[in-house]
Amino acid sequence: MTRTSQAAGFSRRNFLGLAGLSVGAVALGSTLTGCGSGAKTSGGAAASSELKLPTFKEFTGITADFPGSSQGLEAGYLKMPKPVASVTGKPLTGPVTVLSETFETMAPAMADNPYWQELNNLLGGTYDMQIVEDIGDGYPAKFATILASDTLPDLMWIPPNQGIPNVGPMLEAKFQDLTPYLSGDAVLEYPNLAALKPDSWRTAVVNGKIWGAPIPSTPMGQVMLGNKNTWASVGGLNAKDADEFFEKAKELTRPNEKKYALEPAYINVLHMITEWLGAPNGWAVNADRTLTHLYETEQYVAGIEYAAKLFAAGVFYPDVAVTDVKSKVVNGTIAAAVASRPRDIAGYRRLDPTQETEILVPFSFDGKVKPTYDMGYGTVGYTAFKKTDEKRIKEQLALINWLSAPFGTAEYLQKNFGTEGKDFSFDDKGNPILTEDGKKNLPGVVSALNIMSSPEAVIFNPGFPQDTKYIHETEQKLLEFAWRNPTNGSYSDTNAKVGPKIQKPVRDKTIDIITGRAKISEFPDVLKRWQSEGGNKMREEYQAALSKDAKVFSNR
Repeated sequence: MTRTSQAAGFSRRNFLGLAGLSVGAVALGSTLTGCGSGAKTSGGAAASSELKLPTFKEFTGITADFPGSSQGLEAGYLKMPKPVASVTGKPLTGPVTVLSETFETMAPAMADNPYWQELNNLLGGTYDMQIVEDIGDGYPAKFATILASDTLPDLMWIPPNQGIPNVGPMLEAKFQDLTPYLSGDAVLEYPNLAALKPDSWRTAVVNGKIWGAPIPSTPMGQVMLGNKNTWASVGGLNAKDADEFFEKAKELTRPNEKKYALEPAYINVLHMITEWLGAPNGWAVNADRTLTHLYETEQYVAGIEYAAKLFAAGVFYPDVAVTDVKSKVVNGTIAAAVASRPRDIAGYRRLDPTQETEILVPFSFDGKVKPTYDMGYGTVGYTAFKKTDEKRIKEQLALINWLSAPFGTAEYLQKNFGTEGKDFSFDDKGNPILTEDGKKNLPGVVSALNIMSSPEAVIFNPGFPQDTKYIHETEQKLLEFAWRNPTNGSYSDTNAKVGPKIQKPVRDKTIDIITGRAKISEFPDVLKRWQSEGGNKMREEYQAALSKDAKVFSNR
């Protein structure tokens, strides 16, 4: 899912809304300030904690080959199950307008896209989706422009709410409170939404109200992926400690052959290193229930120093503007890159079906410290409804229920693969394989559909069951070191307003130190600036909303 912005040094898609969206939405301050009477700028932590989340009723229509778990392990399927229906009837009686984004190449427009037209037929109305391409600040800019206008689409994708200033007033002013239709057993009217886990719903809760249907993503976090053939010459991507990894990276780097060990996404690589050092995931809960940020730990500083050592050894690909990282990993030009989740090895298979990809499991930096593995946010936001009447609300909820159909259902198959014989065909093992028309018409639209509505994630690799087994086994290993950011599901108004702004100087200085343009002795000053300009205030707000279930971080 991740396409990295190498020049900036971080995964843009993981950061969507935390940087670009907040910049655009700040301009809306005058529009929203007067609209938020009674809305709590703290995100209503007390009210939200008292809200009755939608009742969870697991989908049991199919059985996984490799079961998932409540700890985050994703269910795995070796082949596509025989599809079962999850809904009856068509949800729509007329058109619905939508704003979404695609992370794939843009597909033909609805008028020229048979897949999209057939989807409309099955939905019972026109799914009129404006799709914004994942280029620069395309979606954040479009979101801000539309939000400032008086003409909202019926449905809008809202990225994780930490990136939107004045989120409470914005929701109260512009969007529909869905609590009466989704809280508790009310959600059971929409079985596919009831099959979404409670943790997924927390993203959509602000001021004690449910503002949309969540879009679950993998609960797993970033991983380093490597070309298995490339790393085989040095004994594999995994290592016993940081010294061994360093030696492997040096051995694989041969500038005269234009071969390098690592992609130049410095912040992403640093993230891997801090896990080897046992750093916390974002924030650490101390024994006295206070919080310490990653930037404030000795592990972060040590990670910068090690990344600088790697840079000095020349193991990073030299062009920070490189865009075709996956292709370069496949052809051996770059040995390893950081992806947003273990399942991303499927992207390398698509480029080369013979390609085997290895996943690095965090190891102890020095053979003594216990490594950590940062779990992901778990969702990519939620779909909000503009204010409307009850009949329209229920129709749109039925639509999202259809589009959230779990893996193994007829609706999931139609949404993700289209119509048999036109968009896909089954192989001899019963797996759907896109036709040439499917490859042209589906990816850009399916990506935009899934950023608006998705079921809980599963592991499925059509035609490559060995990948499913490998990913499932690796996720179990990753979960042995897993930590969740204790602030996930909480809202800090300060983070929403200034978080991206005060984070940028820290990241910039971090990259300058890694690349030799600054010294590590300069880091304390930029950290103090981060603390004084909002970091300490964010800490206070997150501490006030800290769940009683949040675990004390044990590596400090």
